[in-house]
Formats: sequence, C-alpha cells, structure tokens
Amino acid sequence: MGDFTTTMPVGLDGDEKKEKQTDKSIAVDKHLFEARTVLITGTITQELAQDVCARLLALAQVSSDPITVIVSSPGGHVESGDMIHDMIKFIGPKVWIVGTGWVASAGALIYVSVPKERRFCTQNTRFLLHQPSGGAGGMATDIEIQANEILKMRDRLNRIFADATGQSIARIEKDTDRDYWMSPSEAIDYGLVGKVVARASEIS
Repeated sequence: MGDFTTTMPVGLDGDEKKEKQTDKSIAVDKHLFEARTVLITGTITQELAQDVCARLLALAQVSSDPITVIVSSPGGHVESGDMIHDMIKFIGPKVWIVGTGWVASAGALIYVSVPKERRFCTQNTRFLLHQPSGGAGGMATDIEIQANEILKMRDRLNRIFADATGQSIARIEKDTDRDYWMSPSEAIDYGLVGKVVARASEIS
C-alpha cells in the first residue's frame, strides 16, 4: 500500500481535494436541510432558481415547520426571481426571510415574497430598488415588442413593491426611476423591512 500511494501521479491530490470539498458540501447541505434553511446568494439565474425551488418543495414535503430563507444577491434574471418569489408563496410552510450583505433588484423581489412581519435583515445589509433593464436587438418590430415587455415588467414590479411596502405606485415609480439605495433603518421606514436582527434567536 505504501508503494501505491507514493507512485500515484500528482494529479490525484487534486482529485482527492475535490472529493473532500464535495463531501464537505454534502455535509453542509445536510445540516442546512435539517435546519430548514435555504441560501440564496449571488446572481439570480435559472439554475439557482431551479435549485432553490427544489429545496423549498423538498422541505415542504418533509414537514410543515417554518423555513428560513437567507438572501444576499445583487439581482439578476427577473423571471428566475419571479419563480422563487412565487414558489415561496406557493408552498405550505411559513417562510421567514433574512436579508444580509445586499438585497438588490431581483433579490429584493424575492425578499418581498413574504409579509413584512416575516422580513428581517442583519445590521449591515444594503437594499437596492430600481426599474428593470434589458437590451433589445433585431428588427424594429421586435425591438418595439421587447421594449413594451420591459414596460409591462416595470409596472408589474412597481405594483409588487407598492403592495409589499405600503408606498404608493407613484412613489415607487419615482424612487425606482434611478437606483434607490436604503440602509436597514431607511428600509424599515420605507416599509421594506420588518425588523433588524443581530442574532438568529431574534427571528420569530
């Protein structure tokens, strides 16, 4: 056995390292599942949405106990944010959402999927609301169609944020015309955040 380990190519060390990292990831996922906690971090993509929704459905199947969703995201694909937003509403268990780091754009869309009293954030979180953007290309008629769809999306998102915060549509439209940043205290005043927390025990 000693000869075997000393004569293997150096590349095996990399394979073993990847295997250990995979084992560690599996262990972390197991503990998160047992804790009924779902992480949403980084750019919102279709792949992330699929993974998050699968985890939410699996947790809902196992138990009706509450689920904690932790969000830290710069935003991303709006429809993928819609998918997560709607799935959080769709499942049976009550969901608590904790914002940390930054909660921006499509990340904010996910964040407001629960009532304000179940929306928390950590002390140094930043929030960003803004109107959707997208590139349009192709024939003039296609560009017009895409532009109209962006306007429809903007109006729909404005309604969602107005309902979630208690602000008027006019106020949301004005604020999101440009990047609108908020600190935790400002987000509380705005109606976006329910409570700032420093410890997990404060979430209830």
